[in-house]
Amino acid sequence: MSVRLPAALAALVLLAGCSAAPAKAPVASAPAAPAPSTATPADDNLNAVAWSQTAIEHDLIYLQTYRDAQSRLLAALADKQWDALPKDDRLAPAAGLKPAVVLDIDETVLDNSPYQARLVKSGGEYNEADWAAWCNEQRARALPGVVEFTQFAASHGIAVIYISNRAKDLDQATLANLRKEGLPVSGPEAFLGLGTFVEDCEQIGTEKSCRRQLISHKYRVLMQFGDQIGDFVTVLANNEAGRQKAMASYVNWIGTRWFVLPNPTYGAWEPALFNNDWAAPRDERRRQKIQSLRFD
Repeated sequence: MSVRLPAALAALVLLAGCSAAPAKAPVASAPAAPAPSTATPADDNLNAVAWSQTAIEHDLIYLQTYRDAQSRLLAALADKQWDALPKDDRLAPAAGLKPAVVLDIDETVLDNSPYQARLVKSGGEYNEADWAAWCNEQRARALPGVVEFTQFAASHGIAVIYISNRAKDLDQATLANLRKEGLPVSGPEAFLGLGTFVEDCEQIGTEKSCRRQLISHKYRVLMQFGDQIGDFVTVLANNEAGRQKAMASYVNWIGTRWFVLPNPTYGAWEPALFNNDWAAPRDERRRQKIQSLRFD
C-alpha cells in the first residue's frame, strides 16, 4: 500500500535530495605561464651602496672624522717629533721637513658610489675599462668634511698629498675632479697614482709603501686618511691574521695620526674572505663569505 505525502512535505523531501547531490568538480585550467622577470638580479652589494648613498649616519661619520682631525692638526704641526709614517716607510729623518697630510682618494676624499650603484643595477662586477670611464667623467663628489679639512691644512702651510690606487694615467682626470670639488691640489707629489715610479723600490701589487717612502724624503707626515688598512701600512698577508698583524703596532695611532673611514662596498677585506681568489665563480665567492659569518 503506498502512502501519499502531503504536497508541501513532498517538496521538502525533493529539495533535500537535490542538496545532497555532489557538486560538479570545476574543470582544471592550465596554469598561466609566468611573465618574463624584469627584476634586477640580487646583489650582495645593494645594502652597502644604499647605505653609503642615503644614510645620514654615513655622512656624519665623515664629518666627525674630519672635524676631529682638524681639531688636532695644529698640535701635531707644533710637535716637531710628530710623524704619521710607519717606521718601515720613514727613510729620511722627519725633522726639518715640510709638513704634509696624506689622503687616499676613493671613498676617503671622493664618493664613487654612483659607479657601484651602476654595477648593482647591471648585475656586473668591477672592471678596469668601466672604472676608468667613470673616473674620466670627473663626477665624483667630495665626501663630507674633507674639503674643509684639506683647505684648513693648506691654509696653514701643510701640503695635501693624495696617494691613490687609481692608475697613473688617470691623473689629469683625477686632479680635475679634485679641483672641481674645491680640494687643494699643488706640487708634483699632489697625486701619486698606481704606477708612480719610485727609484730603488719594488712595487708589490697595489701596496702604497713605495709611494709613502717617496714622500718620506721630503715631508714630515702629520696625518694619514684612508678606507683600507693598506692606505696606512703594508699588508704582507691579506687574511684575517695578516691584517691584524699589520696593524698591531699602530693601534694607538688610530684617531690621532691615522684616521680610518668606512667602506662596506669594496676593499681588501672582501677577498680576504675567499682566499683572494677572484678567479673563483661568483657563487663560490659568496658561499665562502657566508661561511665566514659568525652565528653566535
